[in-house]
Amino acid sequence: MMAIPVVTIVGRPNVGKSSLLNCLAKRRISIVEPTSGVTRDRVSTEIQHKDSVFELVDTGGMGVKDVDGLTGEIEAQIEVALLMANVIVFVVDVREGVTPLDSMVTERLRRLGKKIILVANKVDTPRFELQAADFHKLGFGEPLLVSAIEGFGRSELLDRIVSLLPAPHPETVFAEPVVKLAIVGKRNAGKSTLINTLARERRVIVSEVPGTTRDSVDVRFEMDGKQFLAIDTAGVRKKRQVKDSIEFYSMARAERSIRRADVVLFLIDATQKVSEVDKKLGDYVISEYKPCIIVLNKWDLAQGVETEKFNHYISHCLPGLSFAPISFISAKNNDHVVDMVHLALELYTQVNTRVTTSELNQALEEALALHRPTRRKTKSPKIYYATQVDVSPPTFVLFVNDPRLFDSDYERYLSNQLRSKLPFSEVPLKFHFRARAKTQVSHV
Repeated sequence: MMAIPVVTIVGRPNVGKSSLLNCLAKRRISIVEPTSGVTRDRVSTEIQHKDSVFELVDTGGMGVKDVDGLTGEIEAQIEVALLMANVIVFVVDVREGVTPLDSMVTERLRRLGKKIILVANKVDTPRFELQAADFHKLGFGEPLLVSAIEGFGRSELLDRIVSLLPAPHPETVFAEPVVKLAIVGKRNAGKSTLINTLARERRVIVSEVPGTTRDSVDVRFEMDGKQFLAIDTAGVRKKRQVKDSIEFYSMARAERSIRRADVVLFLIDATQKVSEVDKKLGDYVISEYKPCIIVLNKWDLAQGVETEKFNHYISHCLPGLSFAPISFISAKNNDHVVDMVHLALELYTQVNTRVTTSELNQALEEALALHRPTRRKTKSPKIYYATQVDVSPPTFVLFVNDPRLFDSDYERYLSNQLRSKLPFSEVPLKFHFRARAKTQVSHV
């Protein structure tokens, strides 16, 4: 498989780099906020335009002074993105003209000797078009006029990017990721360390400052010849501690990452007690019916604790995820990380499994023989038959005499029974009860 070409967006803080990434991708990926220094990590997405596919990378602002003292780390991420780039998109703000920081960026880019497209952003009305001429002095030719917010100049910029990329090889096949893994957890649980361990490079900033990652960051990695996409998310914190809109969007991103995922890696710091934030996050995973591995990270620091006792503790704190397997790892030391990924593949297989109607009804018959639903007043609950209608999650329609006679307790009982009898032992199951007249079919 050939590597995908890389296009890196750079510029000083607040010129609209993240807005431009979102504009070109036609979806909201980077956080857009009128505060300099919001983007810290390399945030990337794949773009397909005409016959070309490329990875588009958003970076932090050059010359930003980070409030958490992470300026050096942000600059290091920018440097990696520049070195990887086949084409660099240099963004300037047409409204502010050439600034000293723009000149600093120009000097840095000139030394690289790479293909550069100069983009004058925020051309929201025709009156700004004349002001773009000022950027000729930077020495990168005539700037391309764009309004990332309005979408103006989008197709012209994509055409220009594609024209500068290496010609796609006719036999090139870009492998789709086998499994999308969302890495979620509260702040400082070690999510970014795990991403870097999986990617085998310093892909996201790791810091003792809680909440370093603000965006969801997609990182491809390969293991045993299979392609994966790991989604690093901002750490979740209690709602009353959500101080600003950046934090709000980060929480929304974490939830969206869970929805996008095939399997959720739910990181819990083994040195800390399970918190209310952990429980809320667990509830969201349950509500989305996502297969989940509860990952006890920093296990190397949890002194003298037996795994069996920890299993019992986690089951007590997160009863709704009692079916989810637990993985004990140290992301920092790369202990049991490969085993965790293999386990994620197993869950992916389970959640995409279909069983025959006869297998399903046999398991259902055995479950009913052990425990029938409680009779309500004059009516006995009856299940006639069931069929699997979907995967991911495995979804079943149960035809019954009256759906109102089946409560959540009995649904939970059926889930546990089917998990024990069918190849769904560690994943969530979804049920729909539908009314069916008993004259139409004999019951199970």
